[in-house]
Amino acid sequence: MTSLRRHFSRAIGLGLALALASCAVGPDFVAPAPPDVERFTPEPTASPRSGQRFREGMEVPARWWEAFHSNSLDDLVGEALARSPTLEAADAAIRVAQFNAFAGSGAFFPQVSLSSNSSYSVASGESTTNTVTQTAYSFFTKQVQINYTLDIWGANWRNVESLDAIRDQQVYQKQAAHLTLAANVAKAAIEEASLRGQIAATRRVIALEEERLTLLQRQLAYGAAAGTDILSQQNALAQARQTLPPLESRLAQQRNLLTALAGHYPSEEVEETFALAQFSLPRDLPLSLPSRLVAQRPDVKGAEANLHSASAQIGVAVASRLPNVTLSANGATSAFSLAQLFQPGTFGYAFVGNVAQTAFDGMILYNKQKAAEASFDQAKAQYRDTVVKAFQNVADALRALQSDARSIKETRVAEGTAKKYLDHVRLRLKFGGVSQLEVVDAQRAYLGAANSRVLAEAQRLTDTVALFVALGGGWG
Repeated sequence: MTSLRRHFSRAIGLGLALALASCAVGPDFVAPAPPDVERFTPEPTASPRSGQRFREGMEVPARWWEAFHSNSLDDLVGEALARSPTLEAADAAIRVAQFNAFAGSGAFFPQVSLSSNSSYSVASGESTTNTVTQTAYSFFTKQVQINYTLDIWGANWRNVESLDAIRDQQVYQKQAAHLTLAANVAKAAIEEASLRGQIAATRRVIALEEERLTLLQRQLAYGAAAGTDILSQQNALAQARQTLPPLESRLAQQRNLLTALAGHYPSEEVEETFALAQFSLPRDLPLSLPSRLVAQRPDVKGAEANLHSASAQIGVAVASRLPNVTLSANGATSAFSLAQLFQPGTFGYAFVGNVAQTAFDGMILYNKQKAAEASFDQAKAQYRDTVVKAFQNVADALRALQSDARSIKETRVAEGTAKKYLDHVRLRLKFGGVSQLEVVDAQRAYLGAANSRVLAEAQRLTDTVALFVALGGGWG
């Protein structure tokens, strides 16, 4: 027994020494350097003004939706993040990747198996003229077997490195899902507010059209208006009313979307409702340095983790083409009765060292290595593509906010002018100075201007959300 322990200890010690002295073949992963660019637009980025400004180097807040100062939005985003099946699935995907990494780490340790065999046999003995003697006996064997494959070329290290990178990728995908869900809730809430504003403006114009029709009917009774004026106004009223049902339908669908994002069924509609007045426009907008963007965007970090995994797989493929060394130890005790087990003379053991090298496999391992290298090139191109699109997202959001500021200014002027003109035309109508056609045109102009202003304000809020998302949402 002492000899068995001594030989087994020497074998394990030799294996561990070789493993520790092993080198991991394949490339050592180095994270790509940030793009060497100084800004997101060709010229220095100008603040949009009209109540907003960009703050270069400002950190993106983790709970960026709170910048809109809407308690209803804060509550709904929190509920969506807590109940989302998408995030629940992402958590499960992380656990899958984590346990796969743990399973891969098991290759660093010897694999030990135990076996027990018991048999009962009857054997024929010598025979006489009329009798054949039989002997019954039992045989018991208890065995332990240990196998250890030396990680001389670092195949196990590279495999676990790849699995860890896959786990990191799943973590970043969850962060991206978290960011996307919060953004979708914020955009849906703003869209609901926009629709409510459009519906309110449409109803105001319908009321104006109805008022004009009542006035015309009175004038008709006194001979101050023609029947064609009545028909024209009735047509204008019908057209105004026609725009209302589609807006109400879109609002109902938007409510269903918000309810679904919060993890509820449509019959369990969320309590929160939204109007544009509930949202405060964030004044100071973060503008990260271009060199920081790649560290903030979860999709870029996910692409980097995918590149890391592909890099490690090259080492796995290279190691599979090199000699493989396995050490085995087998110890057993056998006896004809259980009472005799573990007594002197019943023990046996064996030590085996095996070196295997593929001599010819029809270029299978070589082509697998080339496939791993091609996968790395693919992942590298995908990473670059993700980075380019990330910079494009930020540039698009910056341009949109600059345009929104100009649009808001112009639509407010247009709405005010249209309202003044409508009031002026209405006053002249009372004294017969204008035709009903001019009134209809003024009402339509005011309707268009009011709706344009509502849409512009909602669009600026939505583009502000887009900037927070484009910068990575402060998830790190």
